[in-house]
Amino acid sequence: MNRRDALRLMTAAAISGIGVLPDGAGAANGADQPGMLARRIPSNGESLPMIGLGTWQTFDVGTAPAERAPLEAVLKEFVALGGRLIDSSPMYGNSEIVAGDLTAALGLRQKLFIATKVWTSGKRAGIEQMEDSMGKLRADPIDLMQVHNLVDVSTHLATLREWKQIGRVRHIGVTHYAASAHDAVARVISGEPVDFIQINYSVGEREAERRLLPLARDRGVAVIINRPFAGGDMFRRLRSKPLPGWAAEIDCDSWAQLLLKFVVSHPAVTCAIPATARVEHLRDNMKAGMGRMPDEKMRARIAAEAA
Repeated sequence: MNRRDALRLMTAAAISGIGVLPDGAGAANGADQPGMLARRIPSNGESLPMIGLGTWQTFDVGTAPAERAPLEAVLKEFVALGGRLIDSSPMYGNSEIVAGDLTAALGLRQKLFIATKVWTSGKRAGIEQMEDSMGKLRADPIDLMQVHNLVDVSTHLATLREWKQIGRVRHIGVTHYAASAHDAVARVISGEPVDFIQINYSVGEREAERRLLPLARDRGVAVIINRPFAGGDMFRRLRSKPLPGWAAEIDCDSWAQLLLKFVVSHPAVTCAIPATARVEHLRDNMKAGMGRMPDEKMRARIAAEAA
């Protein structure tokens, strides 16, 4: 990124309030790769790179070296390219323990922002599950603990507020993967102090634009996006469609980059967490956090082209 582009991004950020930080501005927090853009967490001002890493299905493998080697390569490259946030859940099979083992083996704990979830009912069961997750991930304190799919949300948020006060968790939040739950998520953040929400949003699933994303921005809540490719539906839809030549205007050379830039350029979005077990796909995804970002006119153009 040249000086002119960096100044343009910072000026746009100042005008819109989106907090884009150019050229490795998140280096103190682990995003030390020049060119990776970051967003501020509203509750404390800490920065996060705009592209994170999900673990749903991809990290659910066994102990065999042949199964784990591709994921080790993905995790190593993720950090090398400026990535920081990795997200998991006890719902995701072996994903937590695999992520924890690989993080420890590579010595990456201090470079990562580790997020997971609680997915059970009852206070005692929730505490036991969260402690188990922290052990598997080798993260105590953990950077972000989220109530998965709003399961017993009031009970777990009460525990998490206590844990945050004593330093067992750094941030707390809630998640859902379906647009049908957006109103419920909105009710939570309207009445509960949370640092993050994690929701679905993509060119193919834009319901969050109606209410939830503006509300999160107004309430000062960071937003993690799951399903940025609508569960792969966008790739199936665009399989035979050539990438438009104007994608180069925002430094995109793949549909993945164009779709991800649509997501993370929304002013309320903090980061997106595409999941992959392949280094070549990881590199492609990470380029969406670099270079020029679409303005509103370009966002509309992307949405129309991918419709």
